[in-house]
Amino acid sequence: MERTPVRYHVLHETTYDYGSPVSLSQQQLHLSPRILAWQQIEEERVDIVPAPTWRRDGFDAFGNPVAWIAFHAPHESLSIRSAMTVAVIPHAPDDLAASLPWETLRDRLAYAATPPLPEDLDAARFLFESPHVRVKRELADYACDCFPPGTPVLVGARTLMAKIFREFEFDPEATTVSTPVMEVLEKKRGVCQDFAHLMIACLRAQGLAARYVSGYLLTHPPPGKPRLVGADASHAWVSVYSPGFGEGWVDFDPTNDLLPDTQHITVAFGRDFADVSPLRGIILGGGGHEPEVAVTVTPLAAGSPGFPAEGEAAGAAAA
Repeated sequence: MERTPVRYHVLHETTYDYGSPVSLSQQQLHLSPRILAWQQIEEERVDIVPAPTWRRDGFDAFGNPVAWIAFHAPHESLSIRSAMTVAVIPHAPDDLAASLPWETLRDRLAYAATPPLPEDLDAARFLFESPHVRVKRELADYACDCFPPGTPVLVGARTLMAKIFREFEFDPEATTVSTPVMEVLEKKRGVCQDFAHLMIACLRAQGLAARYVSGYLLTHPPPGKPRLVGADASHAWVSVYSPGFGEGWVDFDPTNDLLPDTQHITVAFGRDFADVSPLRGIILGGGGHEPEVAVTVTPLAAGSPGFPAEGEAAGAAAA
């Protein structure tokens, strides 16, 4: 069956207005989306003001596109505007029950004297603790009722996703980027990043491989209301290792209790948020500053140009 791609124009704008001049800055950008079996990049452009003194493009340890930039001249602001046209093909799996029993996969991934299967080597680095993800007994206890004996791993992951969605409240004021996952488990409040970290921690505590996925999600305005520029935001979800499904990984979105498909645009994946932060680095000077971030995801009609002319993106999104 032919699968028709869904096309989007994505605009991600980040602006820093520093309290005092920055004399030196080095930054790492995870803004370019991955090319995947179900996702193709038609056009892409990253505009940076002021122009960096030095820039290098490449890939990080997880195969994500990344740009490293440096500024050696004083500057009082920084603007990074990432624009892209992306086509996403339907790819959500049909039969989660066909995945391996979770204990079988757990035992297969566990450390043993025998060499691991080649396809399991990459998954092994997503089994352990990372800066934002703990592997604790309390997390295993929270997830254990989702994984009765013999449960297919993807069925258990779907049950865990639904449990987090049901028992946790979305609250953008409850956490920060550094809130520990154990605190999220206790307070049962947070945002998409927190829910992704929690689900990953629960899966790793069960001995399963899970990774953090960053990207964009198309959101829908209330009925009869226009789409707002900047109303969309960077999003986070979870990918679970399951040999034999697609490229060996299946995505789950605990914030929305659904399997990501054509409304999710993948940018990068890693062990947790620290590996794939859209923009991170160091500066000398600057005083107090907080970035202003706006993301707009605009669906494109078949045959329409990917990059609107300058000034047209807002009109297209608000139409």
